[in-house]
Amino acid sequence: MTKSNFWVIGGEFGSMNFHKLVEGSAQVQGPFKTRQEAEDAWRTVSEENRHKAGVRFSIVEEPSRVSA
Repeated sequence: MTKSNFWVIGGEFGSMNFHKLVEGSAQVQGPFKTRQEAEDAWRTVSEENRHKAGVRFSIVEEPSRVSA
């Protein structure tokens, strides 16, 4: 059986090209067992920061791994 975890990552970026996070602003939430749980967390954190144009969050999925 394969398992994968989902994470919500992001923070405030120094410019609108979103290449480099402002030091100390990185946020990581998770792991989440389902994409839906990660989407719910992403929606919450995005809504909390929607007034900040330089803040962005993404959902990432860990590579699948086989559990014993």
